[in-house]
Amino acid sequence: MKRANDKNTNTNYIKKVEEFLGCKPKKERKKSVKLNASSSEKVQLAAVKKDGSLIENIKNPSKEVQLAAVKQSPYNIQWIKNPSEEVQLAAVKQSIYAINYVDNPSEKIQLKVINEDPYCLSMIKNPSIEVQLAAVKQDGYSIAYIKNPSEEVKLAAVKQNGSLIENIKNPSEEVKLAAVKQGPYSIQYIKNPSEELQLEAIKSSKYDKDVILLCPGWKKFAEEIYNNLIIKDIIQ
Repeated sequence: MKRANDKNTNTNYIKKVEEFLGCKPKKERKKSVKLNASSSEKVQLAAVKKDGSLIENIKNPSKEVQLAAVKQSPYNIQWIKNPSEEVQLAAVKQSIYAINYVDNPSEKIQLKVINEDPYCLSMIKNPSIEVQLAAVKQDGYSIAYIKNPSEEVKLAAVKQNGSLIENIKNPSEEVKLAAVKQGPYSIQYIKNPSEELQLEAIKSSKYDKDVILLCPGWKKFAEEIYNNLIIKDIIQ
């Protein structure tokens, strides 16, 4: 795939975004202040408002402290264990890419992020079928980030972009048919297409000459093709 086949490239872009937004990667971050369990919530709030990453040093921080930390920088969610959906939402509202640091984002959070950028699917472990569908319906190329996509997801992807049939292993006849209906030129990516698929591609292309020639068995439909070409020529 041309747009989503390189996870290393995606990781590099994530780093660039983090650098641009001032996110401090975990292994590079330096602790400037130490907090302990006896620190009052007021002290904790004051600290994380200045440097939200300090929340890593607070045992069982309150919701208010967590929210203050992610408000200071959405990437500070990486220092919070099992953040609530409210805290997750506060983080991704500032930057959808903060989801990369949430171990188990809720489906609601996943959908919010995917609806803004389907390629964030690469940052979500084990996305639900609903989340997968939301991604491929926006941009079929995001199927690259789905391991063993279901028939339903494959169909949704090719209905969005028929040429994706080229990258789907062992597609069913139904998926192939949906692909050529969406994009007749995708017939070129199907090995040994059936007569039904070829005829559907030709019809869907409104008897486009280039598509006709992409169909190895077009001669079997010569009479129908000729008649429609004559009609097409007359209309034009």
